[in-house]
Amino acid sequence: MFKNYLKTAWRNMWRNKVFSIINVAGLAIGLACCMFILLYVQDQFSYDRQHRRPQDLYRLGTISIGREGAIPNAVSAAPIAAALQLEFPEVEQAARLFVPYNEDKSLLQYYEGGALVKSFYQSHGYMADAPFFRIFNYHFTEGDPYNALQEPNTVVISNEMALKLFGTGPALNKIIRINNSNGQIDYRITGVFTPTGKSHIDGTFFMSLQSGGMGEFARTTTDFAVNNIFYTYLRLKPGARAEVLESKFPAFIEKYERKWLKAAGFDKKHFLQPVTAIHLHSHLDAEFARNGSITYVYMLILIAVFILVIACINFMNLSTARSSKRAVEVGIRKAIGAGNGSLVQQFIGESVLASVIALVLAVILLAALLPLFNDISGSAITLNVLANPLYITAFVILTLVAGLLAGSYPAFYLSAFRPVQVLKGRLKNSFAAVFVRKGLVVFQFAIAICLILASIIILQQMRYMQHQQLGFQQSQQVVIPLRTAHAKKMYEVFKTEVKKSSFVAEASGCDTYPGTSVLSDKSFYTEGKSSKEGVSIRSNWVDYDYAATLRIPLLAGRFFSNGFAADTAGFNKIVLNEKAVRELGYQPAEAIGKRIFFDWQDRKYTYEIIGVTKNFHFEGLQEPIKSYSFEMQQGQYNYLMVHLNTKQLQSALQSLAATWKTLNSEEPFEYYFLDRQFQHNYEMERRTGTIITIFTIMAVFISCLGLYGLALFTAEQKVKEIGIRKVLGASVSQVVTLLSREFLQLVIIAALIAAPIAGWGMQQWLQHFAYRISIQWWVFAIAALLALLIAFFTISFQAVKAAVANPVKSLKTE
Repeated sequence: MFKNYLKTAWRNMWRNKVFSIINVAGLAIGLACCMFILLYVQDQFSYDRQHRRPQDLYRLGTISIGREGAIPNAVSAAPIAAALQLEFPEVEQAARLFVPYNEDKSLLQYYEGGALVKSFYQSHGYMADAPFFRIFNYHFTEGDPYNALQEPNTVVISNEMALKLFGTGPALNKIIRINNSNGQIDYRITGVFTPTGKSHIDGTFFMSLQSGGMGEFARTTTDFAVNNIFYTYLRLKPGARAEVLESKFPAFIEKYERKWLKAAGFDKKHFLQPVTAIHLHSHLDAEFARNGSITYVYMLILIAVFILVIACINFMNLSTARSSKRAVEVGIRKAIGAGNGSLVQQFIGESVLASVIALVLAVILLAALLPLFNDISGSAITLNVLANPLYITAFVILTLVAGLLAGSYPAFYLSAFRPVQVLKGRLKNSFAAVFVRKGLVVFQFAIAICLILASIIILQQMRYMQHQQLGFQQSQQVVIPLRTAHAKKMYEVFKTEVKKSSFVAEASGCDTYPGTSVLSDKSFYTEGKSSKEGVSIRSNWVDYDYAATLRIPLLAGRFFSNGFAADTAGFNKIVLNEKAVRELGYQPAEAIGKRIFFDWQDRKYTYEIIGVTKNFHFEGLQEPIKSYSFEMQQGQYNYLMVHLNTKQLQSALQSLAATWKTLNSEEPFEYYFLDRQFQHNYEMERRTGTIITIFTIMAVFISCLGLYGLALFTAEQKVKEIGIRKVLGASVSQVVTLLSREFLQLVIIAALIAAPIAGWGMQQWLQHFAYRISIQWWVFAIAALLALLIAFFTISFQAVKAAVANPVKSLKTE
């Protein structure tokens, strides 16, 4: 029986090649899109699940409670990790991770026999406590993870770094020099690792936290209130419950932190974050980087479902529309004793066969386009997943579900035909069948228009963020890192030589530049107030020319100047942004000359406000502008900012490199453009927007495949009517209108349904951005018009073909 069903299904598909191709192609593209999305979603959910007992891994979060309100962040003070392990038996291991702040790369150097062999910049270098590799699983190809960071001045490097430094030779116990904000230190390599999976901790090398000045600070500091710059990770003992441990944190604060918090003038709360949830669910202050978004993941899952539903709707519509073609077959089968059940099995079998063929084509598409998809999405998904039984099972189930979903309604609809009516030729498409078919067309185009609207709005928001005025000049700005003691020492000479170049308009040293995280802050308060009423203000140390280099406009007062000796003598001078001044209770003009205060370790520091800048975005537009300050510092800068005044970028860069090599021949010349670096803040949104746009195009294409099939079938059904109309004098445009009008009306209805739904959904999405576009009415008009045009061109191809056909051929059988 099954063999007979299979033969019948194949013969029916072969006999109706065009409709079969439309059905199979739609299902294949739909399944391929679903596979891509499911693999990407699985990749997003896989972060930090490779570790041993991942359910017991947590990061300690801190809520700082002050004048600005409650601010949750990902970091905590240095002594907390040890105190938690001492206080709570539930804590099996605790470790701190420190990210060298205000810098994005370290300079690595390897010497042999006193001669420099390798020198390059490396990003994502962190400092960690010894238990770090006992909490997190890394596959070590050299060394012992449990003891790798036990001693000061030791480092664990990635296999990729080891190849870059030593080729295929051993790396263990080799000495490398690492230059960063922690100093210029020689580290002994005690381990080489290969990442075993994705993690929110994207470190390429890990230095012992006992090393250098930061190591001394991490060991000796006892202040639980300030210097919240450490990421604290815990592994709980098996069976320990995080919510029970969290309930003990208030008592912990009273015991260990209260006196420090009271002195600092603010309060804290602590909470635990499951490490496996950080990548998709955590968006705290001071994150390592921009994490993923569960909202985007849900959007993609919804798109996958929509695309599969659209493909299934195509199958259902074409099958029910062509019911009259199968009516005689059903009537004869019923007349000779076939029951409804056997007919349902046959028709569902046909749809499952079509979906199985579509699965094969989808896998071919997946294999061919996966590298391109990885490049677009920033993933590293490989074809090895196709050998995973779990994925094979998931894809097979997805295929069967698609086949059953696509074939269910046509199967029950066709099997319900009454043989007497069919064999007498009285069968007509019922009103219910036509209504369902039209409803499905409306439904699939409503989905497509929703996706079109979402894509347009996402692209608008991305364009807005990329072209929004940031309050400073970001173009033509070159950032040069200064990592070694020698580079910092030669800063003044280097800057002077750089400014002599005809390619350079201005240059300035700074501790950090816009677009990078600023962890350094102070709690300032005004005359007559105390530290408890302080305002948290981010800090950047700069030289005289910083505002001129970045073209940051002043609202009042002045910036630092070498014409004012007092800028670096006596009590400190400070320049604030407008946000900081207003939070302190001043207007920009009246703030000039006012003194503000900052308490640190039982000492009161006094600052004089000499200037107020306009607000500018030192973070991405996802974040609101925060209070910001500039302080004067001579030398020891992390970066030199160079503002070029030429379009001849290559010549300008060659000039900068030559000057660098003259003064510092042992270090590579590294640079990046500020505008490109700032755009990295939007990398996740840009990639997600591209993915959504691509799958929107696929959804529209699948919808048009179905529309084309229905137009083709309608033209076949009305071939005699078209012939008669042409004989009676109907023009081509009138015939095209006849065939197109009904479908275009359905698309208009779909647009009316989609507009409010998509508008509401995208309005919710835009709430994630502090600075965002407003959705204009013309966006809906463009989406509807675009859908209408696509639908019209899809239908008109077949309509014109039918309209220009010779009516004699259409009518000669009458």
